[in-house]
Amino acid sequence: MIKRALLLAALAAAPLAAQTHPAEQVTEDRLRADVETLVGFGTRHTLSSQDDPQRGIGAAVNWALDEFRRIGAKCDNCLEVMPVGEVIQPDGRRIPTPTLVRNAVAIQRGTERPNEVVIVQGHIDSRVSDALDFTSDAPGANDDGSGSALVLEAARVLSGTKYPSTIIYALLSGEEQGLFGGRILADWAEAQGFTVKAVLNNDIVGNSCGKDGYCEPKAVRVFSEGPRADLTDALRAAATRFGGENDTPSRNLSRWVAGLADKHADEMQVRQIWRTDRMGRGGDQVPFLQKGYPAIRFSVGVEDYDHQHQDLRTEDGVFYGDTIEEMDFAYLAGVTKLNVRALDALARAPMPPKVTVDAAVKTYTDLKWDEVLGGRQFRIFKRTTDAPAWPQEAERVIEMKGDHGYDEGGNFVSWRTATKFTLEGVRGDDWIFGVAACAGDYCSPVSSAVPGGAFEPVAKE
Repeated sequence: MIKRALLLAALAAAPLAAQTHPAEQVTEDRLRADVETLVGFGTRHTLSSQDDPQRGIGAAVNWALDEFRRIGAKCDNCLEVMPVGEVIQPDGRRIPTPTLVRNAVAIQRGTERPNEVVIVQGHIDSRVSDALDFTSDAPGANDDGSGSALVLEAARVLSGTKYPSTIIYALLSGEEQGLFGGRILADWAEAQGFTVKAVLNNDIVGNSCGKDGYCEPKAVRVFSEGPRADLTDALRAAATRFGGENDTPSRNLSRWVAGLADKHADEMQVRQIWRTDRMGRGGDQVPFLQKGYPAIRFSVGVEDYDHQHQDLRTEDGVFYGDTIEEMDFAYLAGVTKLNVRALDALARAPMPPKVTVDAAVKTYTDLKWDEVLGGRQFRIFKRTTDAPAWPQEAERVIEMKGDHGYDEGGNFVSWRTATKFTLEGVRGDDWIFGVAACAGDYCSPVSSAVPGGAFEPVAKE
């Protein structure tokens, strides 16, 4: 009788376990352990030793590759692990001699659309005050041991789940010397022929207070570009005339992540920053933007400048240096959970469709969008041209069933016309329009019907 009761209890508990979101598996202890390991390499400067087994960038990248292999071994080798790198020639700035720059990369192949990828990344290299000083200790706990630990933890909690799309986990080198690791990975993604749905770059995501005592323990900044970095002259002229400067794919990806955070009000929230990066600075999302891939940067709500890019020292009673003691691991866990939720949803959702609008000299608006793999529902949105965000509710919903579908009013829509819709009585001059593609409960970011609004490089338009 007791055995039966235990069996029934186990069966009753099984559905609950199955419903647990991967984000709930994130732990502060593992994040701390990873940062401690990274700090233990002494320096991870890109110019430091490649072959010392205990100190330098070579040891750190080798450890990251081995860690990805350990994670993959627990899911029947579900991760393809590889270094992705090249030798960077002297550039007259921060690369004085030919230098091998290696990224540690793990690929979790999608089951339905393996060529469609979402990338989560952080940079594994570190530095002190002098960008060319590769011998001094450079702990790099927060910048960017925090982002590196986040990527590894995301791989741990997501690798046991199969997704329609591919997830790529990447720890990049060469960031502090000129964003080389990001450029190498962007070139590699292009060479593989991947369709890049989104890039989530995490750089400095492990502290909650600034040097002045101001704290933001529940807010992470998400940076997104305005005008696209890959605009052609013709597309720039079209955007200047018809609008869309606030509707790039990266800006809509940022809106989507903020909306995802809003659904979990007791967890980390997003403060959107509508510029590519912080003033006078940059990150590894930039090389992806230059190729036309949607990419955003996560960074702490408030930075502590005394504890990044600093020699380890104490002056006038003030300690300087990027050490683990200055980090907030509860905060890092919060940012990690948000990334995991975003990766989980993006890997399930279809690609955002490419949308065009025809509303010139009309009392109605015609929208048309491309079919997308896995998209069985399309949600049409509109907002006034001065509104910062898309409304929570779609203007229209079209559901596909077999070779036909029905809109929310129950009107029949054939498959051949399912990717276009007329908004009667809507004068297009006054609105920005967009469409999201959905598979079940998982919807893509909204793709805007503006010049350069498609989630693809401009070169493909």
